[in-house]
Amino acid sequence: SRRLGARVASLALTARGRAARLRRAMDDLRYDNRFVRELPGDPEEGPRVRSVTGAAWSRVLPTPVRAPRVFAFAREVAAAIGLPDEVMRGERAAAVLGGNALADGMDPIAACYGGHQFGSWANQLGDGRAISLGEVIGADGARHELQLKGAGPTPYSRHADGRAVLRSSIREFLCSEAMHHLGVPTTRALSLVVTGDGVERDMLYDGHPRIEPGAIVCRVAPSFVRFGTFELPSRRGDRALLERLVDFTIARDYPHLGGDVTTRRAHWFEQVCVRTARLVAHWMRVGFVHGVMNTDNMSVLGLTLDYGPYGWLEPFDPGWTPNTTDARTRRYRYGAQPAVAHWNLGRLAEALSPLVSERVLEAGLEVYRDVFARTHRDMTAHKLGLPRAEEGDDALFDELFALLHAAEVDMTLFFRDLARVDLEAPTLVPLDGAFYDPALRARHEGAVLAWIARYADRVRRAAEPDAARVARMNAANPRFVLRNYLAAEAIERAEAGEAGRLEELLDVLRRPYDEQPGKEAFAARRPEWARSRPGSSMLSCSS
Repeated sequence: SRRLGARVASLALTARGRAARLRRAMDDLRYDNRFVRELPGDPEEGPRVRSVTGAAWSRVLPTPVRAPRVFAFAREVAAAIGLPDEVMRGERAAAVLGGNALADGMDPIAACYGGHQFGSWANQLGDGRAISLGEVIGADGARHELQLKGAGPTPYSRHADGRAVLRSSIREFLCSEAMHHLGVPTTRALSLVVTGDGVERDMLYDGHPRIEPGAIVCRVAPSFVRFGTFELPSRRGDRALLERLVDFTIARDYPHLGGDVTTRRAHWFEQVCVRTARLVAHWMRVGFVHGVMNTDNMSVLGLTLDYGPYGWLEPFDPGWTPNTTDARTRRYRYGAQPAVAHWNLGRLAEALSPLVSERVLEAGLEVYRDVFARTHRDMTAHKLGLPRAEEGDDALFDELFALLHAAEVDMTLFFRDLARVDLEAPTLVPLDGAFYDPALRARHEGAVLAWIARYADRVRRAAEPDAARVARMNAANPRFVLRNYLAAEAIERAEAGEAGRLEELLDVLRRPYDEQPGKEAFAARRPEWARSRPGSSMLSCSS
């Protein structure tokens, strides 16, 4: 009995030790907060709204919430940072990621930046509802800046409360991870915390606000520096701060760039142009529409940043925007995204003009055009299973996209299921699920079949085994994307306290290019009820 008692005591001690280690895990991460250490900060601390000059950041604490609880987390992101699943499910993680506690090494700040919004200069903007906790050197050896979105007011909140609601937080959490698994450069999401507090929002801006459940997303990126970070000091004539920001960003985020300071700055701008071109080409490849491509929402690392009123093309329509605020001008419609990105880079070039020669900046903008055109053509070729784009292919591509638009065809389903069409004896049967309107299908059937015949000729000229074509198509064309109505369904259940649908959807989105038996419902075209339903078609910036 003494041996049994000793064994029980030993097990209890081991369990207590393990529990203590798990509690400490949030405090054992290694921080290297270079943004704070190496750039000037605002001498005033706290959330009082103010104009901040001569500084890149303001120190501000998250505002505590009533009952933080980790509702969902991305295990891959947690593992990269060095946080086991048991830690993420614990009270300490909920307290830290909900803004109620700080872990050792954290130094919370809100960043100062400006930007062009819908084509007009908006002056100082800054992190109005995001608070960066610090820069972790993760278990993978990479830098991970942890940022709480919805953690309370900051000096840049203007007239807002700094909070976020569950519906927009779920959309950001899901889309960050969905885009990563699609192979699109993006910020990531570590966790989704429900706060236990209500937040008042007018989702449709129609004078009928309601109290919604509050939430906080911890989003993660090597850096959240954006075009607007450089625009604000340049507009203010603060050359000293502008120089420090540029050289810091190069040293921390582009350490591979060599040469003297002039050469490094020139190569850096060119690299920002290249990364932006590739990013937008990826958006076009998967049918993603950002919805609010303001310069303060453009990352200098070429990452998809700030998920607000985004959406995926369902019926192919280059004029579609998911943003209700943009419904009249459609500035940020799908088909305009490449041109808008170029325009935004032009505003970054203007901001850098005190430091970088006009010739270099113009050359960088031309590089954007060339890289986007080449990358977009090659990606479109891959979507059709072709090894590369060749002369004459543009006409084939353009004719297809015109047909998809005219016949109201689902972009994701068409490209995925085109791989199932027998090119020796083609019919539209494998593509039936992609057509929204039977009458339009019947009207355009002949034209679509004629296009498939020309496509089959092009495939034969490529002289590859058909298996190679199909494999290439299935690697470029996802079966599963985050359709707005799927997110809306997950939000509806989450607002009732059910996390199961969100977790199931997240798991499906982890393998978007795989056929997943039993998950076909997540790949279906948009149902008719979702055509004009708020949250399932167009969305506002309300969050």
